[in-house]
Amino acid sequence: MQRLITAVRDCEKPVIAAVNGSVKDAGLYLALSCDLVVAAEDARFAVTFIERGFVPDGGGIYLLPRIVGLQRAKELIFLGDELTASGAMALGLVNRVVPAASLETSARELADRLAKGPTKTIGLTKLLLNRSLDSDVAAAFRDEAASQEMVVWTADASESFRSRSEGRPPSYSGW
Repeated sequence: MQRLITAVRDCEKPVIAAVNGSVKDAGLYLALSCDLVVAAEDARFAVTFIERGFVPDGGGIYLLPRIVGLQRAKELIFLGDELTASGAMALGLVNRVVPAASLETSARELADRLAKGPTKTIGLTKLLLNRSLDSDVAAAFRDEAASQEMVVWTADASESFRSRSEGRPPSYSGW
């Protein structure tokens, strides 16, 4: 499970989770390893490792405190209470809650929107955001500056400048 979660987090492309039904333990952690989480309004979330006599694994000890804070992570893990989709959104576990019938469409619309953007820049930004959780401010600033220097010379950056001056939406190529 840890390899799968690492692969999702390290994937250059943004990964979107579309959550329906009951999501617990490692399934929840897999969803949280994604970059965006869209949940059906009837989805439910819980961490039940402790009530089954196990220590959480699958990345939850790393992911949960970074998303909801240490105290909330302890509450979720120690007590195992089930959250509704709206409760999960209030804690920052979910980005959007949608009717179950439009879950797939909503997730696909997000994916399409990202795919039309400057994909190399989005991928590099994902890397920077993930690294920021484990770095100090000086390292984060260095990474930002180096990354900005790399993307400013891309075709997508040129297209961004050109489209603004021409008063039209950009048409990115991913380079």
